Order: sequence, then structure tokens, then C-alpha cells
Amino acid sequence: MEKRSYALNRVILHVDMDAFFASIEQKDNPSYRGRPVIVGADPKGGRGRGVVSTASYEARKYGIHSAMPISQAYALCPNGIYVRPRMERYIEESKKIMSILGEFSPIVEQISIDEAFLDCTGTERLFGEPIEIGRKIKEKIKKKTSLTASVGIGSSKSVAKIASDLRKPNGLTYCPPGKEMDFLYNLELYRLWGAGKKTIEKLKKSGYNRIGDIAMADIKEIVSLLGKNGMLLWQLSRGIDPRPVEPLSPRKSIGREVTYQRDLDDIELVEKTIMRIVDFIAFEMRKRGIKGKKVILKIRLEDFSTFTRGKTLNCYTDSSRIIRETAIEKFRNFDRSGKKVRLIGVSVSELVFWETYQPRQGALFENLYEGFIGSNEKKNNETPNDKLNDKLQDVLEEMKLRYGDAIDRAIFLNNKK
Repeated sequence: MEKRSYALNRVILHVDMDAFFASIEQKDNPSYRGRPVIVGADPKGGRGRGVVSTASYEARKYGIHSAMPISQAYALCPNGIYVRPRMERYIEESKKIMSILGEFSPIVEQISIDEAFLDCTGTERLFGEPIEIGRKIKEKIKKKTSLTASVGIGSSKSVAKIASDLRKPNGLTYCPPGKEMDFLYNLELYRLWGAGKKTIEKLKKSGYNRIGDIAMADIKEIVSLLGKNGMLLWQLSRGIDPRPVEPLSPRKSIGREVTYQRDLDDIELVEKTIMRIVDFIAFEMRKRGIKGKKVILKIRLEDFSTFTRGKTLNCYTDSSRIIRETAIEKFRNFDRSGKKVRLIGVSVSELVFWETYQPRQGALFENLYEGFIGSNEKKNNETPNDKLNDKLQDVLEEMKLRYGDAIDRAIFLNNKK
């Protein structure tokens, strides 16, 4: 069968920083350079809990990788340098990098704190051919931040993303238009953007071991094996990916509000509503990989008068406990002058990209929060009860991901058994 290509006449770049957190630590601490640096939870001499966030390339030679239990990382490299995340610092560098990317294209889609897509179609007269654009971006990032980036270039987002990962660190890979199938053909299945672990296992059991095997298969066979996702993966295996690069306008806030069917004077019920709203907000923030710094309470009274009360926190957070305590404090300090509550709402603003929430399996009361990026928002005067509440919140969110709304807080059950 002829290996046809379905290239679109676009120039898409995927820029991915190399071991971003660890590289910043090595940049800020010259004594760390050339040594294995592991950013994440405290290993506590091999007894620590939590996970690795990022490992330097020196640490990866020991088999250490992101999301690995920190105790396992310590067993592989006890002499490594283990540091806690400094997200404020990482965000500072991320903003510099995204600003640089904006100089090369007005169409930039940031998909995490350390990676983004650019649509540079039509910019050749300004910056040169695609490979030259990629080289200039890498050079400017290196000059302005002393950090290295890997860049992939192709006619689509999926091809560009695959390309950026092929020659890490400090790589530059270009797939010319019309060569997509040749470029993808011999790559292993795990390289295919959108193919998860279970999908790959299913494909391998059916005899598909390379991306090219999917591309050359009858589309009906792939759809029969994988369902509706099979159509997408078959297209991606052939370089077909028309998805545009979509600039994400900075989201200003995330929140939710509830209007009661009847005006309430039951303060306990209003506070339960706040708790439920905050649970939703915190869960969504973690899923989307964002944190916020300002908590805003919205109150509408029975006479339709509407008020907002806000508080700017000391640091960024996605902790339901911190958001809940702040919102309830604002509610309790608000003078309603005896009026009933018609609407209550909570929102979090001053948002930043953080990381994508990746729940992991663990013991029920294991400290899942330890090692989670951004745990530096915790206050030094935390009580043991505060820490337990954070652990339980993590367990609740992980169970909700698995079982949906069948899982809920006991406080919301009222008198139901």
C-alpha cells in the first residue's frame, strides 16, 4: 500500500523546556550543575512519601523519572540532591519563556508551565525557514534564561509534539510537509500523542507495534478494536491532525454560585453550600493544572443587594481547605443586617498554570499531598488536623475520579443512611 501523506500547509512548533524545574535549580545553584537533582517530596532517608516532580538528566541516568515514588528514587540514587519545589520561581521563568515565544508568533497556546505550541505559518519572511525559526527560538531562550528547550516542527500539533521529544535534551527536530508518514512510520506506539497505556497494550496484543502499523491498517480494524478513539489514532498515525493552535486567553477566575429556591436564614446550610462549591472549584483547579491567589465570596441578599468580599493569600493554592476557610471567614464577618441569603458564590482569581493533577494509588491515609507541586502554600503554623484534612481531600478527589458523584462528604448526607 502506498504511504500517502496528508500534510497541511502549516508551520507548527512545539517548544518543551528540558527538565524545567531541575534545570532552574541547577541554574540558581551552580554547585548542583552536572549532578543528579531530584525535585519533589522529601525522601527522608528512603522513608519519605510523595513523588518525584522533575529529575535532571543526570538523575535520569539512574532510572529516575517524574511521578516515581520518592522512596524508590532515593533507593536508586541516595547521593542525589533532593530539593522541594519552588513554584513561584518556576512561574517567574515560565513567564519569561512565554514572552519570548510571543515575539515569534501572535498565536501561542501554552499547555503547561513549561511547554507551548506556536503557529508560525506565514512568518518565514520575518524569521526564515521553519528550522531557522526553531533555532532562533532556542537561542533566545538560552540567552535570556540560560535554560535549554527542545523544539519540534511539523505541519500539525501532534507531529510537532512528537518531534520535540525525539532528541531531548536541547533538541531540534523538523518533519517537512509531505513526509509525515515516513517520519512517524517506525516510531514506537508510546510516541503517538493520545495513545494511553491501556490503548497501547490493546494494540500490541493485536499485533500493532509501531505507529506505521496503525497507519497501514484498514481503518475499520482500528475502529473495531478501539471504538471511536480508533478513528482519531488512525488519523494521527498518518499525520492527519487539523486541530488549530488556540491561544488561551488568560483565565481570570474560576468559580461557581448557587441561587436558593427560597431565601435562607440557615447559616449552617449556607456554609455547607460554600463547602460544596469550594470542593468543586478545588477539584477543577487541580484537573486543569491551575492555582490561584485571591478568594472572592459573593453574597446576594433577599432584597437583591449584592456584595463581594475578597482576600489575597500569601501564595498560590488549590487547597480546598485554605479556600474554604477563607470563604467561610469572609461570610461570618459579613454583616447581613438580619437579611436572608438569596445567592452565595465563591471564586478564585489571579490564576497561574501550575501542573496537571495526576492522582496516584496509595494507602488511604498516605500523605498524598506531600510532594504535590505547590505544597509550599501551606503555612508554618499548620495543625495536625489541617494536614489530615488535606490528606483526606486528596483521597476524596482520587475516589471521585474513579467513582464519580457516588462519593461525597458525610456532612452532605444529612439524615440519609
